[in-house]
Amino acid sequence: MNSYAIVNIKGMQFKLFEKKYVYIPYLKLEIGKKKILDQVCLFSDDGLVYIGTPFIKDIRVNIEILKHVKGNKIIIFKKKRRKGYKIKNGFRPIYSKIKVISFFKKTSKNINA
Repeated sequence: MNSYAIVNIKGMQFKLFEKKYVYIPYLKLEIGKKKILDQVCLFSDDGLVYIGTPFIKDIRVNIEILKHVKGNKIIIFKKKRRKGYKIKNGFRPIYSKIKVISFFKKTSKNINA
């Protein structure tokens, strides 16, 4: 079995597998930078499941930013009937493509993390 973690990133929860890619909401980091995520809600490793209340204190996730991309266009349409009021707007949200490098347990060596 693969180990995975459910991590809170910008108020949204994502299921992350080791050495896999995921698109998440935009993080203001340069491409190639590494970041350590510490808000792990659930961690599973070879059948053992650790559940946080709300987060697990000892488990960290090491990720790398690969690129920033725009998503599909989202249309916002507002209308008031019988008033002639119609507004159509849209935007393309920005996502960050990340790669999960590893899961690790926080120890006394990783104090600065």
